[in-house]
Amino acid sequence: MPTSLKDTVTLHNGVKMPWMGLGVFKVTDGEEVIESVKAAIRNGYISIDTASFYKNEEGVGQAIKESGVPREELFITTKVWNADQGYESTLQAFETSLNKLGLDYLDLYLIHWPGKDKYKETWKAFEELYKQGRVRAIGVCNFQVHHLEDLIATAEIKPMVNQVEFHPHLTQKELLAYCKAEGIQLEAWSPLKQGKLLNHPVLEDIAQKYNKSVAQVILRWDLQHGVVTIPKSVKEQRIIDNANVFDFELSAEDMEKIDGLNEDSRAGSHPDTMSVGF
Repeated sequence: MPTSLKDTVTLHNGVKMPWMGLGVFKVTDGEEVIESVKAAIRNGYISIDTASFYKNEEGVGQAIKESGVPREELFITTKVWNADQGYESTLQAFETSLNKLGLDYLDLYLIHWPGKDKYKETWKAFEELYKQGRVRAIGVCNFQVHHLEDLIATAEIKPMVNQVEFHPHLTQKELLAYCKAEGIQLEAWSPLKQGKLLNHPVLEDIAQKYNKSVAQVILRWDLQHGVVTIPKSVKEQRIIDNANVFDFELSAEDMEKIDGLNEDSRAGSHPDTMSVGF
């Protein structure tokens, strides 16, 4: 199990990815995102997850520059948006993201949503960028088992990561088992269900037992399931608290209790219906 923010999991191509990072979904570009990323880096985070759709890549890039931490010590992720899917348009979107971030390579590039019929073309562009060494690892977001099977059937390189909505109300057991079997690292977005789980009585009881917050219990549950997690916050104290999950371990019984909260309910869109035609 990871024991600090610097600890990594090794992806199937040998690249080391931190177990925990900062997500910046819905964080405003400019001062807000710059300060939140700098606060995270200052407090030991090395992984930052953004996306072209978040419209804050420039702020993230600015924060990286101002942080004073050498680029190669950080792990930076961004994503191609639905409207940019397709071979040529993905290559262009990549250049745009890289320019906005002010970087000359990415650590991880992800397809944001599967959609219906363009992700194979998009993936070919990803494979090209990977072969050129412009991205250290490539992956997908919100892909279900059927999307992954379809992609892998014709892909030259298997996705290294699948970032999905994952929390105690959406435990994605079948997907987690499939990804483990295929050597694809599962990563949780919205691990706290956008704050909707923070007052759950079962989680409150467990948190009290370990003298931790509900958020810390959920993030620890992610890690013990072997899932990378990227909680989002703009408050420095919360960013610090979210990372304070390496000094305790949930018992097997408590892990099961949390697993038992599954309702297959989502805070975000369902991958099969999210703008299917794009």
